[in-house]
Amino acid sequence: MDPSYPIVNDDDFKKHDWSKFYKVAKEIVPPNAPKPLGLELVIRCFVDADHAGNKVTRRSRTGFIIFVNMAPIHWVSKKQNSVETSTFGSEFLAMKHSCEYLKGLRYKIRMMGIPLEHCCFIYGDNKSVLYNTTLPDSVLKKKQHSIAYHYVREGCATDEWRTTYIKTDDNCSDICTKSLSAGINRKRKVRSVMYDIYPLTEKEKEMEQ
Repeated sequence: MDPSYPIVNDDDFKKHDWSKFYKVAKEIVPPNAPKPLGLELVIRCFVDADHAGNKVTRRSRTGFIIFVNMAPIHWVSKKQNSVETSTFGSEFLAMKHSCEYLKGLRYKIRMMGIPLEHCCFIYGDNKSVLYNTTLPDSVLKKKQHSIAYHYVREGCATDEWRTTYIKTDDNCSDICTKSLSAGINRKRKVRSVMYDIYPLTEKEKEMEQ
């Protein structure tokens, strides 16, 4: 378990004014939580989905990994409950699923007396989903995803989490959605999670230099 703090670029997680759309949105803080003491935690989430990956049922697979500071504490690889006709739909459901876990995690951390003053940082690789969740003025075009749409956006409005784009090659949650063939791509993603026990070889260090 690595307790060190990750490097988070604040410019990637700009805060927007959501008051026009969610005027009374406010994070639910447990009233009986103990007084927070000690150092604050930084929570990051990497989320992805494999659209129609199941060749029998054509259901998509949700995958996400939660980091507290630099330590991965929770990961999910789960087949979705319905068939999604678009990549946008499967990615949005995966985003909603990860946000549901983050909401519960924030509540538990506060009940343990740990300070949590900042939002969670969510990384995804679907630009359409991120556009809908990052910009207040964006409009949902597919109404069947309205529940996931408003759930994630309302969390952004209460500043429980913020979302940003990450390249697929750098998205470690990709390993939770499909079987990756052996090679540099799989090594990079596995190493980003298990870097302490899966270090670079001398040859790979030479190649990176």
